[in-house]
Amino acid sequence: MNPVTIAHVGDIHFGRDADLAQIEELETLLPSLRPDAVVLSGDLTQRARHGEFQAATALVRRLKPIPALIIPGNHDVQWWRSPFGVLGSDVKYIKYRRYFGETLAPTLVLPNLVIAGMLTSYGVSLKSMTFNLNDMAVKGHLPKREVTRVKAVFSGAPGDAAKVVVVHHNVLRGEISGRMGLARWSTAQRRLLALGADVILCSHDHQEGAGQIEGVLPVSTASTHTTRTRGGRPAAFNLVRVNPGWVQIEFMRWDVEGRAFKKADMVAFARPSAAAPKPDGVAAGA
Repeated sequence: MNPVTIAHVGDIHFGRDADLAQIEELETLLPSLRPDAVVLSGDLTQRARHGEFQAATALVRRLKPIPALIIPGNHDVQWWRSPFGVLGSDVKYIKYRRYFGETLAPTLVLPNLVIAGMLTSYGVSLKSMTFNLNDMAVKGHLPKREVTRVKAVFSGAPGDAAKVVVVHHNVLRGEISGRMGLARWSTAQRRLLALGADVILCSHDHQEGAGQIEGVLPVSTASTHTTRTRGGRPAAFNLVRVNPGWVQIEFMRWDVEGRAFKKADMVAFARPSAAAPKPDGVAAGA
């Protein structure tokens, strides 16, 4: 396969806390980087308001012609219209679907690359509940039906194509927050491992990160483009490159004084479906 590059952006949160300088820079920088695709891994809005969704769709239009895959985050779900699904699930996604289409977990198929979205954002839902009331409407969960669907998608992909999964909620514990994004996270991790993916893209925790599930499956966690980063860290988006033998995650961090994203550190992990030496000058993942 030829190497592929994905620009991974998360948690823009159009609304009160969005950093417009960063968003304007993304509009200019991302097309210049010429990635094969851009992924927006949820929380496009702060309160699922029409104006916020309109700003998000305008951003996506300005990134064209880069192919884009977008999924909803917990802030994009109008959970209060149907808590615990008492009025069905569709009503929670009416606004999101108006702006981004009927499919909540789309698939993007390109030469050498298959990106599959998975829905983890259900609002106040029984399967997303924990014993911590602060998790209400914040945590997500990964249903078995999503796993079955994505397995079928990947089974039809060419054997050497990069297989990428996108979820909103962070699937590794946040370095600063110490929190998992998913309820029943150990079950979710086992389900993700069973997909045969090369890398998982997620966000939600407002801190960039890179790691592996059980030392096998690479994970890219995007930061946020708001004033609400963890520990006052600079915001960042990630460049994820899938090569024949490894997956490389490079952080592009925001320089406040320079008002620009700059290349920072990068990490490389063995591609789960292959084994090859890591590139020189790149820190090896655990």
